[in-house]
Amino acid sequence: MARRLKPLDPAAWDAVAARLDLATTGSQQVSPDDLRAATKHLLAVLDQRAPGNSVEVRVPPYAAVQVIPGARHTRGTPPAVVETDAPTWIALATGRTTWAEAVSAGKVRASGERSNLSPYLPLV
Repeated sequence: MARRLKPLDPAAWDAVAARLDLATTGSQQVSPDDLRAATKHLLAVLDQRAPGNSVEVRVPPYAAVQVIPGARHTRGTPPAVVETDAPTWIALATGRTTWAEAVSAGKVRASGERSNLSPYLPLV
């Protein structure tokens, strides 16, 4: 059985979020550790807010979660899959971009029923 993701404690999330804000507004690069921490944290928050097994949200290489109530799958590809990169996932989850903008720009690949995550975003 796969290990469930856990959100960061509030102080740790605030520190990561502050570093991400500094990196996106200045010349500082986002560290791989902060990218991983933010991605996993925000996926864990989505998992808590939209529990289920009908949509798999993948953010390679960091993590994937199954969310949204509906048909449960036990093997192979789930009925709906959403895949994006970490910077896009963080932008979606924090409200820096919208679902429609990310999909139309080709930054999100979504297939199957219930794969539209816009009702659940932003998370923070």
